[in-house]
Amino acid sequence: MKISILLIAVLSIASVSNAQKFFTKTGKINFDATAPKSPENIDGVNKNSICVIDSKTGELQFSVLMKGFEFERALMMEHFNENYVESDKFNKTTFKGNITNNESINYSKDGVYPAKVKGKLDMHGQTKDIETEGKIIIKAGKVQVTANFNAQFEDFKIAIPQLVADKVAKFAKINVDCTLDPLAK
Repeated sequence: MKISILLIAVLSIASVSNAQKFFTKTGKINFDATAPKSPENIDGVNKNSICVIDSKTGELQFSVLMKGFEFERALMMEHFNENYVESDKFNKTTFKGNITNNESINYSKDGVYPAKVKGKLDMHGQTKDIETEGKIIIKAGKVQVTANFNAQFEDFKIAIPQLVADKVAKFAKINVDCTLDPLAK
């Protein structure tokens, strides 16, 4: 299953003969859905996110298996997968988009570059437009991508039961941190 998602992610970005692509299958995505007055943290991390960036076009793509999120407590993971994101039915979340200011990023020179990203987030069977700002850090031939944005549960038809509504926020704070290596041609 992971191999097929990897192949889809790599092959779906258009081929450009002289473009440099960067890739990882160990990207880190955190989310925090803790309500302000919650006695416990409602958060998870996935350290096996796939990301591909085409440095010539600015195209980027992420793919995250929902069952790959880890939680502090096993019961939270069970509720997350069965009751909220319905991982058996909606097994992955994807983002496909572009770095809209890609021309201002020098992928061959070490540095920290602001990045503006625009694309479509597909989660729980729903697709929504997302725009955010982040950073692209170039260091020793590697590309690190960081960004933060919020995802409203209501937008993705993820229902929060009334019983736990005071513990779970109405949105998740999403943090992306992926270090990508050059993809061999």
